[in-house]
Amino acid sequence: MSAYLLDTHSFLWSAFEPEKLSRPVHAELASSGSPVYVSSVTFWEISLKAGIGKLTLTNCLPDELPGIADRLGYLPLPLEADEAADFYRLPRCAHKDPFDRMLIWQAVQRNLILISKDSAFDEYRSMGLQTFW
Repeated sequence: MSAYLLDTHSFLWSAFEPEKLSRPVHAELASSGSPVYVSSVTFWEISLKAGIGKLTLTNCLPDELPGIADRLGYLPLPLEADEAADFYRLPRCAHKDPFDRMLIWQAVQRNLILISKDSAFDEYRSMGLQTFW
């Protein structure tokens, strides 16, 4: 059975603007019995960006998001110490966003399919990254 990891925009869209998800993603999230994870990295990114004014959440506060994820049936995915420590092994490609890169690393390390619209993630397929959109 496949398991999925939502990237940050996919999580926010699934929670607040599901019409922005692709039809295949929407169908998979609605009908699949496969586990869907939201990383603690995603919650940290949203909280940080909301705190500095780079992201506005109109429907909730950042600290409400883990509960929203739980209500949607998503599972929390902690960042493990060994994942953080060996993150340096992920090649530096054109994609420089540290949050996205850590989500990529978690997906590769845990053999999760990353749900993302970001085509820049394709650079990491040679590392074993699987994406779905």
